[in-house]
Amino acid sequence: MIELLAPAGDYQKLKTAIHFGADAVYLSGKSFGLRAFCANFDNDSLKQAVEYVRTIGKKIYVTINIFARNADFGELLEHIKILEHLKVDAAIVSDPGIIHFIKTHAKNLAIHLSTQANTTNKYSAKFWSDYAERIILARELSLDEIKEIKDFNPKLELECFVHGAMCISYSGRCLLSDYMTHNKTDKDYRQGNRGECVQACRWPYKISKDDKVASDSNGYIIEEDKKGSYILNSKDLNMIEHLDKLIAAGISSFKIEGRAKSQFYVGAVINAYRRAIDLHKKGIGAAANMEELVSSLNILSNREYTTGFYFSEKPTQNYTTSRATGNADFMALVIKKTNDGIIIEQRNRFKIGDTLKIISPSNINNTQIQIERMYTQDKKGDYTEEIIDAKNVQQKILIHTKLDILIGDLFYM
Repeated sequence: MIELLAPAGDYQKLKTAIHFGADAVYLSGKSFGLRAFCANFDNDSLKQAVEYVRTIGKKIYVTINIFARNADFGELLEHIKILEHLKVDAAIVSDPGIIHFIKTHAKNLAIHLSTQANTTNKYSAKFWSDYAERIILARELSLDEIKEIKDFNPKLELECFVHGAMCISYSGRCLLSDYMTHNKTDKDYRQGNRGECVQACRWPYKISKDDKVASDSNGYIIEEDKKGSYILNSKDLNMIEHLDKLIAAGISSFKIEGRAKSQFYVGAVINAYRRAIDLHKKGIGAAANMEELVSSLNILSNREYTTGFYFSEKPTQNYTTSRATGNADFMALVIKKTNDGIIIEQRNRFKIGDTLKIISPSNINNTQIQIERMYTQDKKGDYTEEIIDAKNVQQKILIHTKLDILIGDLFYM
């Protein structure tokens, strides 16, 4: 059984991930996760998320993957007790102290070992199997190494990242953020291993134009253009063309990075990987359908793609720019169906005559729809006021269509 595991930075993204075919989601409470600047989940919204996921037979994992300090454990006790009470499917943990703490105070809370724990060999995996039901392997491993780990630990579940942003530091354990901001005020001090990463690896670095400085250097000589030099900036991971090889290596959970990414990004990526996995399950050659799937990912915001270290330890850096680029704009979310159409919620401006494309888990995926007429609400709340320009943020709009569009589908241009 292959699990497609989706990021959920907030409740809306969680619902989007499930709508497009995720088998499980991972998210964080308001503390202890490595994406501190996402909306994340307080106790009430976490309870709501668990209840929603349970009703549709999916799974939910909660990150507690910071490297803890002594002062963290008082608040942590209450948090793990809540997770145990809610019966989340697992906590994602990297710190041995937190693992010991959970085993002592919340024995019914399952543990998945985070990629931050840097598991790179079969003996480490064997050691951690006494504490964790699943190992999220280090990102630096090749497929051959992963297969050897699985052969040595046949009953152990292995999870690996297959798509999304890559950290240049060893399995994400970086001190650059701490170093670059350590002399700032408390408000501006950003600790990467506590979820507050300033993304110093994405900054453009410049060197002196003095030739003597460069020639006297015993270190890494940096070439730059007028934009700087992005020596620490990694390309984004994309393994959609190689899922069969990942499965053959023994990986049972395909993880998508992106808790800080947009709702549109989450929906589009999950939709593509769900289709690829289903083709594999049916024994249909994915190659015949791969062009469309690859194209659907190429239009999304990315820093160029790489296969990481799965096939070789080749450099993954993008030396040109750290800015993610793409050519798809999220235009609207479908929020309701009517007798003769749909109600959508606007995300970007569009007008009468524009052609939008649909992202859907159904067979209308990639269908185009031209906007011929659209209506917004009058003072009574009825959709009778005809408009030609959807320019108001999150404006609710009625569109007539015979297409069987689903609640949760996305429009883009």
